Amino acid sequence: MQPEQLQLFRALPGDMAPRDAQDLMAHPFFSLTKSRRTSPIDFRTAKVTIRVEGTLDHGIATIWDADILIWAASQLVEARDSGIPTSRLIQATPYEILRFIGRGTSQRDYQRLRAALDRLQSTSVATSIREPTGRRLHRFSWINEWKELESANGRPLGLEMILPDWFYSGVLDQALVLTIDPAYFRLTGGIERWLYRLVRKHGGRQVDGWQFDFRHLHRKSGSTARYSDFAYDLRALVARQSLPGYRLSTLRLPPSTELLAFHPVPPTARG
Repeated sequence: MQPEQLQLFRALPGDMAPRDAQDLMAHPFFSLTKSRRTSPIDFRTAKVTIRVEGTLDHGIATIWDADILIWAASQLVEARDSGIPTSRLIQATPYEILRFIGRGTSQRDYQRLRAALDRLQSTSVATSIREPTGRRLHRFSWINEWKELESANGRPLGLEMILPDWFYSGVLDQALVLTIDPAYFRLTGGIERWLYRLVRKHGGRQVDGWQFDFRHLHRKSGSTARYSDFAYDLRALVARQSLPGYRLSTLRLPPSTELLAFHPVPPTARG
């Protein structure tokens, strides 16, 4: 679809709750390391197929790059709930995006934002998620295209991006979006960020919490780390208790199964 066929949606000003797309929270779509990853993410179950590929120049989009998609989802849901027409074509300023996702606004931060947009645009995704038969794959990039805007005299006017229909339609189905804790943007580790999103998606607000086998988590993360290193990182997260709104613990089942358990922490009990 060409840009002229899309109605322009101007990003809304002001603070709003961050919302995340559930499909992105539950499956391995992003690199968990800041170093350039060029090896594909290939995840398959009986019902789900996901393959994510990046270019040699940019690599696969990272879980920090995905903050831009959280910003976009938050904008779309806020507009919809306010009765404002939305579109896959979004215009905003870099300052608005960086402020929302808890980043600085220095020249270096602007350069990092551009690099993130390039990775999102150049990353190729193929998935069977939300395909009726589960056999056909929907192929797209996280951003179809993006560009910087300037006035006739060269003054910066912000940027425009076009979101893929797969992401856009998923966000605007209310059942496929969850509100996340703003403290998420302060999480610094890739596995830490990935685990929070997974816990929020699967654990939700259930009083009894949830449990995952360590090896299942390793596979579900799409991480390139060895299992032993991944398990070490999970145990370190349990020791730090850094996931906002949740308490983590580990359980061991004979002969050698290790489980990660998590429970919601009531707001009144949070320090």
